[in-house]
Amino acid sequence: QLQPVESGGGLVQPGGSLRLSCAASGLDRHIIGWFRQAPGKEREGVSCISISGDSTNYPDSVKGRFTISRDNAKNTVYLQMNSLKPEDTAVYYCNAQEVADLDPRLFDSWGQGTQVTVSS
Repeated sequence: QLQPVESGGGLVQPGGSLRLSCAASGLDRHIIGWFRQAPGKEREGVSCISISGDSTNYPDSVKGRFTISRDNAKNTVYLQMNSLKPEDTAVYYCNAQEVADLDPRLFDSWGQGTQVTVSS
């Protein structure tokens, strides 16, 4: 029933930064994950965060560059993306989950997502 809305995407040069937002009523009661899908590639998880925000996970592809955080008072989860690379170009999605897992096959539906394009 949770219907998160992603925002904050755009066009950025390699090495630049973007901060994505995921917002929805009731978001503060869920584990939240960020996922992405590049053209011709399967969807992959890039981060997830516990309800309290004290536990986070990242794959090696983004570790050290991406940081997930949340503001439960605002029902919002953020994805800070630094040192962006062309291979980060994708549509980014967020989703609520009951377990901290980066496998996108756990989800039945997805929102509109937000486009991130890294190019010079």
